[in-house]
Amino acid sequence: MRPAAARGGARQRWCARLAVAATVGAVVLLLSAAGLKSVVLVAVGLAGLVVSAAAGWWALTRRGLVRSLALVLAVAAPVAVLASYVAAQLLWLVLVSLALWALAAVAGWTALRSEAVPAATAPGRPVPPPGHACLLMNPRSGGGKVGRFRLKEKAEALGAEVVLLGSTPSWDVAELARDALARGADLLGVAGGDGTQALVAGVAAEHGVPFVVIPAGTRNHFALDLGLDREDPSGSLEALTDGVELRVDLGRVGGRVFVNNASFGAYAEVVQSPAYRDDKVGTLLRLLPDVLTHQHGPRLTVRAAGAVTVDGPQAVLVSNNPYRVGDRAGLGRRDRLDGGVLGLVSVKVDSAVQAADLLRGRRAPGLVALTSGEIVVDADRPEVQVGIDGEALALPAPVRCVSEPGALRVRVPRHRPGVPQARPRLDWRRLWELAFTAGRGRDRSLPAAGAPGPR
Repeated sequence: MRPAAARGGARQRWCARLAVAATVGAVVLLLSAAGLKSVVLVAVGLAGLVVSAAAGWWALTRRGLVRSLALVLAVAAPVAVLASYVAAQLLWLVLVSLALWALAAVAGWTALRSEAVPAATAPGRPVPPPGHACLLMNPRSGGGKVGRFRLKEKAEALGAEVVLLGSTPSWDVAELARDALARGADLLGVAGGDGTQALVAGVAAEHGVPFVVIPAGTRNHFALDLGLDREDPSGSLEALTDGVELRVDLGRVGGRVFVNNASFGAYAEVVQSPAYRDDKVGTLLRLLPDVLTHQHGPRLTVRAAGAVTVDGPQAVLVSNNPYRVGDRAGLGRRDRLDGGVLGLVSVKVDSAVQAADLLRGRRAPGLVALTSGEIVVDADRPEVQVGIDGEALALPAPVRCVSEPGALRVRVPRHRPGVPQARPRLDWRRLWELAFTAGRGRDRSLPAAGAPGPR
C-alpha cells in the first residue's frame, strides 16, 4: 500500500491535470464552435459587467428619475447580454464554457490547497479552571440566544456568576465588569454581540485577567476568527472547565478598544442617523448620494505606516489584523488574531468609470489594502463619525488607530471547530508544473531524502 503522502501527491497531480484540461477545453470549445465570435462573446459579457457596475454607482449617487433609470440599466445590461447570446444561438456554448471554467477553478483550488499555508488554529496553553468566573449576558442579543440555549443555567451549573444585562439599573457593561473584578472575579466573559465583547475585553486586558467569548450575538465575527462554534454558543462554556489560553491582539481607536474593526466614511455617517435603526434601506438611499459625492460628511485623509496616504476615500475599514480581501469566499474572515498589525481597506470612487474599475479587485487603483501598526484618519472637520464593532460614535479628528499585540488573554474550549483554511490563489504556472512535471521528478509536496520535514 502506498503511503498517504504519495497518495496525496497523486491526487494533487490529477486535480492539477483536470484543471488544466478543463481550461484548455473551455478555450478550444469557444474557438472551435464560435471562431472569432468567441472574442465578441467575451467582450459582450465584460461590457455588460462594466455597464452594470457603472449603473450601480449612478443608482447610489443620484436620486429621483436618474436613480430609477440607473437601476433599470443595471438590470437590463446582463439581460441584454443573455439575449444577445440567445439570438446568436450561442447560449449553450457560453453555459458549457462557464461550467468548464468553474470545474477548472474547483480542481485548481483542490490541487493547490495542500500547498497553501493553513489557517493557524493555535493549540493554546492548557490552564486550570477559574476560581470565580463572571459572565455578562445580554438576553436580547442575537434574537434571544441566551434564553434559547439556556446559557445562564448552564453557566451557573459550572459555578460561574452570571449578570444579565438589562436586569440591573446600570447599562455600563465596562463598569459592571470592573465591579465583578472588585468582587474577586478572576475571569470575565460575555454572551452578546461584538460591541459588548469589545468593551469587556478592554477591561479584561487592562487588569490582565482571561476573557471568554460566548457567541450569542447576531454575527459574532470575533468568535468566528477564534475558531469557535457560532451555531452552538453553549459550547464556548467548555472554556470554563476544559479550556486553553491564547494571546490575541486588540485594536484601539481614539482610546476605545475594538476586537474586529473601526469603520469611517459612508457606513459610519449613515448609521449615525437617528432614522437608520427604524428604516435602514430608506436611510441608506436617502443619505448615500451626498455622502459618496462628499456633499455630506467630512473629507477624509488616511495615513498608514508613515508613507501611504489616501486622500478623499468614501469608505475606510481599519481591522484588528487584516481580513482576507483577496478571497471573496472568505471575505470577512481573518486568518490570525496575533499578527500585531492593523489591516486597512479603503475605497475611493469619484466616477462611474472608477466604480466599474473596482471589478479588477485588488488591482483597482481606487482600492487600497495593506497592513500597518498605526493608522491615522484625519478630516476637514473637528469630528469624525466612527463605527466601532458596530457601535456608532463621534471622535475628535485626527483619529489614531493602533494595534496592541498580545494584549488580551482569551480562554477557548480545547476542542473547537477552528478557523477555516483560506482558499488558495489560482497559480496556473504552478498547476502546469504539478500536472506535467512534478510526477517526473521529486514531488515538491514531499521533503527530499535527508531533508527535515515540517516542524
